[in-house]
Amino acid sequence: MSGARELVARAHRVVVKVGSSSLTTASGGLDADRVDALVDVLAKTRSGGEREMVLVSSGAIAAGLAPLGLRRRPRDLARQQAAASVGQGLLVARYTASFARYGVRVGQVLLTTDDTSRRAHHRNASRTLDKLLAMGALPVVNENDTVATDEIRFGDNDRLAALVAHLVRADLLVLLSDIDGVYDGDPALPASARIAEVKSPADLDGVEIGSAGKAGVGTGGMVTKVEAARIAAAAGIPVVLTSAVHAADALAGRDTGTYFHATGRRSADRLLWLQHASTPRGALLLDEGAVRAVVEGRKSLLPAGIAAVEGDFAAGDPVELRDPAGRAVARGLVSFDAREIPQLIGRSTRDLARELGPAYEREVVHRDDLVLLHD
Repeated sequence: MSGARELVARAHRVVVKVGSSSLTTASGGLDADRVDALVDVLAKTRSGGEREMVLVSSGAIAAGLAPLGLRRRPRDLARQQAAASVGQGLLVARYTASFARYGVRVGQVLLTTDDTSRRAHHRNASRTLDKLLAMGALPVVNENDTVATDEIRFGDNDRLAALVAHLVRADLLVLLSDIDGVYDGDPALPASARIAEVKSPADLDGVEIGSAGKAGVGTGGMVTKVEAARIAAAAGIPVVLTSAVHAADALAGRDTGTYFHATGRRSADRLLWLQHASTPRGALLLDEGAVRAVVEGRKSLLPAGIAAVEGDFAAGDPVELRDPAGRAVARGLVSFDAREIPQLIGRSTRDLARELGPAYEREVVHRDDLVLLHD
């Protein structure tokens, strides 16, 4: 066993993500045997609670297709939400029954990006997951598809899994799908070889990553899995990407799938969410001085440095900060509503406080709520 794989075997807190195609039948319903097989692996890996497991599971929409008489995943959001509403209950009931065979309790956690990029909501999500683990339960996390709109969706559970791994300070992320790793060509061709390790993003330069899976019930593909692996690795979390049938080998540290070495250090939790999970509701155009202060000086954005405002957003929403050429240089949580900002543009906080009151003597985007996009 290599040194990298030894780290996998010793990982104490592990996030495992499984895709719809690994849980459902061709017609879209849950495959009880597949769910039980995955649960067998996870329950045994917990070693009676010595290792902590968090499961990020797709499959709610897919599970709801057959009961609603839908032959394939709908494209419109309303029917996706309806399928998720029916399917999520079936999915969690199936996990609850399956884990009960091992005396393991399951806790459901449904998230939207809004729950995770805002400071208070982020703390609540983190606290809930930590408490579930401390009490010996196994959290089952999914995107809250029933209420999510296009504007507040993660888009795929691979990215959600990477962000959850960071949220719970995991030692390892395992991404399971129907393909047993990243290949240097089409996995269906005999000449293609599995890439065993990725030590840096440069190792995949020139490799054409495949897109959607063949099952047709999920939203992701190898592109989203590799991107998720990069997000987690950049946040200091190693990743194993393999197929669900090799889950036991992956968690035991055996040579299966593709191992992504951690490439960065852990950063403030919310900033990772802000960079990768938030959808900007508007934009603030900065002058050159403000761009230097924010990007080079790592300072807060003050009203004096704003040249223009775009969009309709509320205080606390994520917005883009753009340079005079219109290039997004940062993203942050704004302290004012969009309708308030025009009267602040180009003015000092001291003047604003004198004219409008002390509540206006503050940053438009505080540096603690700001992440650079081209760092």
